Amino acid sequence: MADSRSDQWDPALAERLRQVARASMDEPEYTLFYTEHTKSLAQKIRATSDHITLGTVRWKTFEDGFPNLFIEDAHNLRNRHVAFLASFHSPQVMFEQLSVIYALPRMFVASFTLVLPFFPTGTTERVEDEGEVATAASMARVLSAIPLSRGGPTSLVIYDIHALQERFYFGDTVLPYFQSAIPLLKQRLARLPDHANVSIAYPDEGAWKRFHNQFEGFDELVCTKVRDGSKRNVRLKEGVAKGRHVVIVDDLVQSGGTLIECHKVLTEAGAAHVSAFVTHGVFPNQSYTRFEPETDGDCKSGFANFWITDSCPQTVPAVENRAPFEVLSLAESVGACLHL
Repeated sequence: MADSRSDQWDPALAERLRQVARASMDEPEYTLFYTEHTKSLAQKIRATSDHITLGTVRWKTFEDGFPNLFIEDAHNLRNRHVAFLASFHSPQVMFEQLSVIYALPRMFVASFTLVLPFFPTGTTERVEDEGEVATAASMARVLSAIPLSRGGPTSLVIYDIHALQERFYFGDTVLPYFQSAIPLLKQRLARLPDHANVSIAYPDEGAWKRFHNQFEGFDELVCTKVRDGSKRNVRLKEGVAKGRHVVIVDDLVQSGGTLIECHKVLTEAGAAHVSAFVTHGVFPNQSYTRFEPETDGDCKSGFANFWITDSCPQTVPAVENRAPFEVLSLAESVGACLHL
């Protein structure tokens, strides 16, 4: 006697179910948590995909100033892929974010991804004199203590870390996934009216080693710092600036002194225009005010363009409507990282 259940078999329905299952595997559903500092970028990331929803954390404090935190809808996070968009732009905000970062993987989530666009201690990655503290290694230890999720180690997304060897500072409980914002810059350069006349300059040999492999096909210039007594002066080491639109590329800017000196050297060498790009616009003490826009085609008057990303959220509101600055958002890149 035939099994009556065989009459219910629908090959077309089965194939549709397989397609749905494959699509679910290809693009998992993500819940992305964020801080008040990274809310704007999180909303842009959410807009890049129908498979990303935003989670909510109540960021409050007790009367003694310590964090009073609550992750909403935590019971529905089980078996979901979860990410957290962090910003360690100040030591004062790190503890409350780390508290949430340590809690999320323990909620039986399918996987956990920490997106930390700017690794803030990256420039203090080595010890040259006994007694110095490599705080980049300290930060890596803190992040390596993130608990395992059901899916295994935490994926840690960082953009243009200052030194690639810093990947070896992390323990086996996190998987550093280093990304670069250079593709965003190259897309922007392609839209310039004089894109065919663009050359790339590096403020020092370190920046050249870090980025030159990503600028195949571009003319390149390299600056260097020469010690003159107690001062270190910038010089053009190699390359031709005359008549070119020169774009200075580096991973981050603090006070901006080196970029300003590079601008001076390049204009004196005959550059038609000088622009700059850094992934991380840190700009402590409002140092962005030191950068003036080019006026009336006079390249010596200032920068034609200054591009940064939104990796440092405290900077974006201050510069987004201020010439010569333009913010290139990491949103689409981060969204793509979540769906690997």
